[in-house]
This record gives sequence, structure tokens and C-alpha cells, in this order.
Amino acid sequence: MTRDTDGAHSPEATGGHYLHGAAPNAKRLPAWLRRPIARTGTFAEVDGLLEELNLNTVCQSAKCPNRGECFSEGTATFLIMGGVCTRNCRFCAVESHPPEPLDPDEPRRVAQAVKRMGLRHVVITTVTRDDVADGGAAHFVATIRAVRAAVPQAAIEVLTSDFGGNEDSVDVVAAARPDVFNHNLETVPRLYSEVRPEAIYERSLRVLQRVLETQPDLPTKSGLMLGLGETPDEVISVMRDLRAHGVEMLTMGQYLRPSPAHLEVVEFVEPHVFAELARAAYKLGFTAVASAPFVRSSYHAGELAERSSGHSSAPADGLETD
Repeated sequence: MTRDTDGAHSPEATGGHYLHGAAPNAKRLPAWLRRPIARTGTFAEVDGLLEELNLNTVCQSAKCPNRGECFSEGTATFLIMGGVCTRNCRFCAVESHPPEPLDPDEPRRVAQAVKRMGLRHVVITTVTRDDVADGGAAHFVATIRAVRAAVPQAAIEVLTSDFGGNEDSVDVVAAARPDVFNHNLETVPRLYSEVRPEAIYERSLRVLQRVLETQPDLPTKSGLMLGLGETPDEVISVMRDLRAHGVEMLTMGQYLRPSPAHLEVVEFVEPHVFAELARAAYKLGFTAVASAPFVRSSYHAGELAERSSGHSSAPADGLETD
């Protein structure tokens, strides 16, 4: 990550890998980003179940590098409201064009998948549906209720959009009492116009703040991608903003370019920098932090939630994945 001129209180990324003007696929990945793809019999079972129930996952739609590992461990992050997004964030592999209407049977199918997979911690995320009046809040609630009815013992984590700033929609989802409410900031404010041109940093912070105002005992979580040209001081500043808005859990991982049509990687951030940033986050008061190159917002989400609630003694520097 690019070093600030005043980095006395920030982790320093020495020896970082810069890729200005070059496609990442034209460069050899550093050693810490090279690992075999895990595919076991369980992988095929999960893949087959999702196809049978006609369900989308962020693992597939966003081309997540952890898909093989998660599917092989019998877990997946469900992507509801279709596989097409109404926005066009420049980092995201999810397709963007006018979507189909919401499928009222989808919540039932998600619940069936959760039950058949035997999940204890369920992550439900969504494409952004600016074409729907409530941004899909009612559909989120229907999915939460369906999962609760089918698997009462499962913890439910939602990863929501910003609902276009509609606080009533935020209230509706939070009132359904998921176990974790996650909304990702993704990057630092300076890069929003380039990385998330249809999003607003302050609006995303407000989503998280609104949850705290209406459901003060509901744990909140957010995530950042690193390697887009942000500086350590900017990351620390975002951490401070998140803590000021009551956020307890944080994930940080390396941005990897899904295709040549997406934003280029500016830097491959070294693992020790992720560890240093995790320590900085804990000093600011976060209760659980996952910070490593392959970390994604829903990666080992159950472990992070347990750590936040004090039911786990996982390593303090976050989930190392390399």
C-alpha cells in the first residue's frame, strides 16, 4: 500500500508490489497469493445443491478466490434477489444490467439449502436493487424468517446494500434481528468516485449508524479491500470512522482484479501489513478483525462473530489464509 509522507502512526508497506499501467494477469502473483484450489467431494455436492435449488452465491457470481475452500468445507454465501446488479462498481464481477423481478420463492429455497447443508452460521448478501422501491428490504426479511423457521439454531448474518439511503429499509432489515448486520465500505473516501461511482461514503456510514440507533445490541460489521492505491493513514481514518459509528467487526483483504475490464490492482499488499493493520484496528476498539490477503467479508464469518462475542480465542492478528 502506498506510504503516506506522515506515517508515524500507520503501518508502513515496504517492498510493496506496484502494478501501475499493467494488467495483474500479466504479472506473476507474489508467493503469498499463490495456492492450490481445493476441490473435494463436498465441493461437488454444494455446487450441485445450489444448481438444483437455482440459487446464486457471491462465491460464484463475484469469482471469489475462496470458493474452492468454502465449497469444500460445505459453506457458501447466498446472493439473493438475482445474480444481476443495478450498479456497476468497477471492482465487482457481478453482472450489471436491468434485472429480473424478485423471485418470491427464493427465501424458501435459501432456507432449504441452509438446512440441507447443515449450516450453523449463514451469510446472506444481495445485489443492489435500485429498481425496487424498498431496495429489497422486505425480501431480505422474508429470507431471514424462512431460514429461522427451517433452522432455528443457525446464526444469520446479512450483508446489505446501502438501500439508496432509504433508512426505513435499513430499519426493516435490522428489526428482523439478524445476528450480524454487515455493510461494506469497500475502500477509502478518496477512491469512491473511481471504485464505487454510484455509492457515497457518508451514506454507507449512515447505514451502519442507523442500525446502532434502532437496534443498539445488534453487532455490526464492515469490510475493506486493499491494494487500490489507498494509504495506511487513509485506512486508519476509515477505521476511526467505523468505530465512531459503532461498528465492532472488520475485515480487510487484497483486491484481486476479476477481469481485464475491471480496475487494475495498484499494489499487492504484503501479509505483514495486513497483520499490522489488524493490530491497529484492535487498538481502536474493534472486537474482532480478520485481516489477511485472502480474507473476504464473509470468509469464516462464523468464527469472526464468535470471536466478537467472546466465545472464541482465535489469533489476534486476524484469519491468516496464506
